[in-house]
Amino acid sequence: MSDRHADPAGAPQRPDTPCVAVCSTTFDEVCRGCGRTYVEVAQWVAMSAEEKERVWVRILAQGYPRRNT
Repeated sequence: MSDRHADPAGAPQRPDTPCVAVCSTTFDEVCRGCGRTYVEVAQWVAMSAEEKERVWVRILAQGYPRRNT
């Protein structure tokens, strides 16, 4: 089963968070696991659905989240 499904309106449904429990912002402000900035991580629960979707679109285009397979 996939993490992404389409809802009846056709919009993708995403996991609650892009977090993959590989948290590292050692060399800059971007997490090496999920691709979010530390500010985005800190504000995630307060973000609107639209704000979260903008983050998802950006991190997916950049090849995140990086899951170990």
